[in-house]
Amino acid sequence: MSNSNTSSTPIIVLLIGMILAMSVYTITAAMNEGINLFAVFADNMTSLGWSGQFNLDFTCYLILSGLWIMWRDRFSRSSILLGIAAMILGILLFAPILIYWIMKEKGDLRAVLLGRNN
Repeated sequence: MSNSNTSSTPIIVLLIGMILAMSVYTITAAMNEGINLFAVFADNMTSLGWSGQFNLDFTCYLILSGLWIMWRDRFSRSSILLGIAAMILGILLFAPILIYWIMKEKGDLRAVLLGRNN
């Protein structure tokens, strides 16, 4: 990245931190509780408690991020698949996508957000 685009450096550092933190947390949770995420998620959602409220709120964010990925690339087949995958995998996929786009667009965050065709 050139010096003119150093404003995106803190975002990339944040995204890398998120990837690392979520990776460690995910591996630890899987080792401690098994890979039974969806059952736990469903139980929390149906409990109508605060953990369910958080899960519903988080699900809304995941849906919006997936739709944005699709919209950004004009609902191409690849963007639809990528958006669906990001809805399921969350920040573990979304952060690397953003890092890739930031690098591809040479730090131009407007191009990252809107895509080149918009």
